[in-house]
Amino acid sequence: MGMLPHRHHLVPLGQVRCNQLATVVQGGLVIRICRVEIRNFRSIQHLDWAPSWGINCLIGPGDSGKTSILDAIDLCLGARRSAPFNDTDFYNLDVANPISISLTIGGLPDSLKNLDTYGDFLRAYDSATQLVEDEPRFDAETVLTLRLTVASDLEPTWLLYSDRAETLGVERGLSWKDRTALTPARIGGVTNTNLSWARGSVLNRITDERPELGAELASAAREARASFGRQAGTQLAATLERAHATAVSLGVPVGAAVQALLDAHAVSIRDGAIALHSESGIPLRSLGTGSSRLLIAGLQRAATEAAPIALIDEVEFGLEPHRLVRLLHALGAKEFPPPQQVFMTTHSPVALRELSGDQIFVVKRSVGQPHQVQKVGSANELQGAIRATPEAFLAKSIIVCEGASEVGFVRGLDLYWQSQNGPSFYAAGGALIDVTGGSPDRCFARGTALIGLGYRVYVLVDSDVPPTPAIRQAFLDAGGSSCAWLAGRALEDELFLSLPTTGVDALLGRAVDLNERELVDDHIRSTSSGAVRLASVENASLVDGYSPDMRAMLASASRRGKNSWFKSVTKFEGVARDIVGPHLSGCDEGFRTKIEALRRWMHATGD
Repeated sequence: MGMLPHRHHLVPLGQVRCNQLATVVQGGLVIRICRVEIRNFRSIQHLDWAPSWGINCLIGPGDSGKTSILDAIDLCLGARRSAPFNDTDFYNLDVANPISISLTIGGLPDSLKNLDTYGDFLRAYDSATQLVEDEPRFDAETVLTLRLTVASDLEPTWLLYSDRAETLGVERGLSWKDRTALTPARIGGVTNTNLSWARGSVLNRITDERPELGAELASAAREARASFGRQAGTQLAATLERAHATAVSLGVPVGAAVQALLDAHAVSIRDGAIALHSESGIPLRSLGTGSSRLLIAGLQRAATEAAPIALIDEVEFGLEPHRLVRLLHALGAKEFPPPQQVFMTTHSPVALRELSGDQIFVVKRSVGQPHQVQKVGSANELQGAIRATPEAFLAKSIIVCEGASEVGFVRGLDLYWQSQNGPSFYAAGGALIDVTGGSPDRCFARGTALIGLGYRVYVLVDSDVPPTPAIRQAFLDAGGSSCAWLAGRALEDELFLSLPTTGVDALLGRAVDLNERELVDDHIRSTSSGAVRLASVENASLVDGYSPDMRAMLASASRRGKNSWFKSVTKFEGVARDIVGPHLSGCDEGFRTKIEALRRWMHATGD
């Protein structure tokens, strides 16, 4: 069997950083995972991934396989002689196709590059192509591939892999000592272990110091049994007397008396019983979840030389935002070169805002398609979006809005449709990104970048400044959707020109409520060069309705200067919810058709 076929790989870091890191790694200073290849494990049928050398933060919708990736790494690389598997661990419960998890390890110490021990399995990793070659070469990094295989008998097998070793029929696993050295630290569910000197704990990896207390621990266990027996003998005297009488009557040899002592088999004190305590004697394992995670992450950082790989599921769990930031810093999120390799998952916008795009990876699962894991990257369009609206990267569907007006407009329509028993866009995994004005080209360029990461994307922009045709077409060709008002129109133009008379009445009334009558009158007078006042507009609407020219003038007046009538998220949200939604059936057909298309897109599942 050859190397597992390559289907998906991640874009490498910037070339300068890549070359700098390659120098560090090839110097043997950073043990890390170069490639992850998973077949037929839980929801993952096929996944190939070249992770980053520092922080690898996995995001994506629920059930996309993020935790399964962490579990696969832990199961393959952890120091264990067996592991529990069942039929549900196989993709689609198909035990005929074995589970295969292959991890290619780089930054090897000299002991793992020993030709006598591992020579048949040493391979080459090309950091430029992110591919593994079977034969080592001087200008590429020397690596080992460890493969975990589970067949229908549910018995796991850990073996090193290379094409030439398989051809020769040579089989070998890592030595137990080397397996222990490579075992990743799992930060999260095993705080009791990591805050004691149990085998494999973080404390045991910080230094080579070990407690040599065998005789003392045995003596402590004996004293505990005896002390308990002295107390229990007085409290359980009647029960002990009856038990002795029963034993004697049945001829059971128990001596002159029976005692209530701790069972020597049930009570044994070993290295794992030695744990960290506070000054007042309180065991630190009793700390809250967040405090435990912070402490263990700090200890893991101190132990990176012995345990350079860490796994953290739901990194934000139990942490307030400021403590989450401290945890990420403790893991080396802001350091270069990175002190360790970390694999984590998150649903926290705080975590995303604190990380760079080169540290964030989107996991996408499509029905009938292989898994995709793609780096967000540090391109300006995406890095800016992470800083401004990180929650959007945790969604399934994204509407890219030109400004606050469009954001409020969509939010208001969503609230109106919910009031009519429609579904919620947010509950269905939707999010909005505000590009904060400027050229509509930015909206389409950002939308194209987001589609490249696997998101459903809709772009909502004004048409008063037309986008560059090639940029808009590239977005549409990538699979995006968009709404375009009639040429030359902004959102305010569409509303004043498309709503029925009662709708324009409501818009004008809302403008007065929000901004006071004097400001609205002043904007109308200035826009019409003094020819029209607010009172005359109100009188005309009662007699003949609003002429097209008057509607156009009101639209222009509504966005005049800094004190625009509706230009904020909150104001436009109210306009859309209270005015546009209820009057939509009476609107101009072209506008109504556009809004209905937007509604259908928002309420589609995207699956």
